[in-house]
Amino acid sequence: MAAPAPSSVWKFTRTQGAKDGESFAAIMKTADTTQSDPDFAGLIVRCAPKGKIDVLVALIRPFPPRSHPKVTIAASGGGTLTFDANMAAAGAAVLLPDEVSAFAAGKWQTTASLSVVVRESDSEIKGTVALNGLREAYNSLLANCGL
Repeated sequence: MAAPAPSSVWKFTRTQGAKDGESFAAIMKTADTTQSDPDFAGLIVRCAPKGKIDVLVALIRPFPPRSHPKVTIAASGGGTLTFDANMAAAGAAVLLPDEVSAFAAGKWQTTASLSVVVRESDSEIKGTVALNGLREAYNSLLANCGL
C-alpha cells in the first residue's frame, strides 16, 4: 500500500499560549500546491477558550494585523459562503467568524475539498485544501481540547 501524500495528512500541533501553562491544540492541513497561490499555506482548526473551536486560513504573506479581509469559501460538493474575517497571529492567519466552526464540525467532514479566496483591499490570495481525514482529525482535536 502506498504511503499517503503529505498534503493528505492533518498535522496535530500544540502551541504555548500567552499565559503560563496555557496551550492550544490544533490540526492543520497544507494547501494543494497545484491549485493554490504560493502565499496560501492551508487551513487550521484549533481549540479556543471557553470550549470554542476556531477555523483559520494560514497565509505565507501576511496582511496588516488590523485588516478585515473578505473570505469566500466554496465546498466541492456545492455551496459558497463569504465572511468578513479578522487577522490573527501577526497577520499570517485569518480568523474566520464563529459560525464557520459548525462547518468544520459537520458538513466539511463529508466534503472532498474547499476552495478559499482571501481578499484585502487590492490583494487576493487563493487556495485549495483537501479535507480527506478531517472527521478523524477533528475528533482527535476535540479529545485534546482543554488539556
